[in-house]
Amino acid sequence: MKTGSKRIAVVLFNLGGPDKQEHVRPFLRNLFCDPAIIDLPFGLRHILAEFISRRRETEAKANYQLMGGGSPLCAETKDQVLALEQELIAQYPEKTWLCVMAMRYWYPRAKTTLQKIIDFMPDEVVLLPLYPQFSYTTSGSSFEEWIKLTSGKNWKTKKVISYEVDNLFIQSHVKKIISTWELAKKPENIRILFSAHGLPKKNIEKGDPYQEQIEATVAAIVDHLPDQLQDTEICYQSRVGRLQWIEPSTIQSVEAAGKEKKNLLVVPVSFVSEHIETLVELDMEIAEIAKASGVKIYLRAETLKTHPDFISSLVGQIQKAGGYNSK
Repeated sequence: MKTGSKRIAVVLFNLGGPDKQEHVRPFLRNLFCDPAIIDLPFGLRHILAEFISRRRETEAKANYQLMGGGSPLCAETKDQVLALEQELIAQYPEKTWLCVMAMRYWYPRAKTTLQKIIDFMPDEVVLLPLYPQFSYTTSGSSFEEWIKLTSGKNWKTKKVISYEVDNLFIQSHVKKIISTWELAKKPENIRILFSAHGLPKKNIEKGDPYQEQIEATVAAIVDHLPDQLQDTEICYQSRVGRLQWIEPSTIQSVEAAGKEKKNLLVVPVSFVSEHIETLVELDMEIAEIAKASGVKIYLRAETLKTHPDFISSLVGQIQKAGGYNSK
């Protein structure tokens, strides 16, 4: 943190994840207690959340054990926080910066982060979701929680709503995709599957812009890919429950690619950090389905993490939200 005239705090929102086996069930309970996830009255929602978390605990623990017992999401978000703060200090040295993270369903949660902001005594606060595409179930839920917690505070608060087609964000994806393809010696007959976290179809029908923004992100990425990487498809992973979800599912797309004898390069287009949905679901479960379906080559691009273009993209979003001028 560097001393300057104007004090600006940046809060990075992310999902969170259990860091130990004993934290898996309470993490799941927090997740399913969110009214943005399960739209039921308070009492019924909490009863159902307890039931679902107990029912899913054993399988979830086994999956987290595959990653060493817990999620790497918090550690990776810390790296992004540090990289962002360093870049903000370099570009805007006349201001005092504090970057912190607020996890929605596990620690550090918004209440903990709020105390750091209070101690910092900011002039302004910028809310920055690590969800490039907006959904009421992700960014919207975090915004709502933060606004409730900070009611009565005198800070100027700015929001970054989404950055699904920001040029530097798109370029970071393009570079990751091409690098993955080149490291594999440019295999031919390859299809790129842009895999995003799924949503129930009813959410989209109610006006959630998430699917439209995923499509906009993919269209922008594909515009910058070489001719050999123009066979692309959007699919959605991580379906739970009995509701109808947006399709096709990643499993459906992988199985179809096997029937067509395609090689695959999977891009986690809605995630910017590695976690259970990339390291277990894509790298293990979906990879096994691909093999069983006859897919000969299965590649997976890394998430953006602290890619310089991605961090620069976040700096640009903060600049636009706050109207700050670079040196």
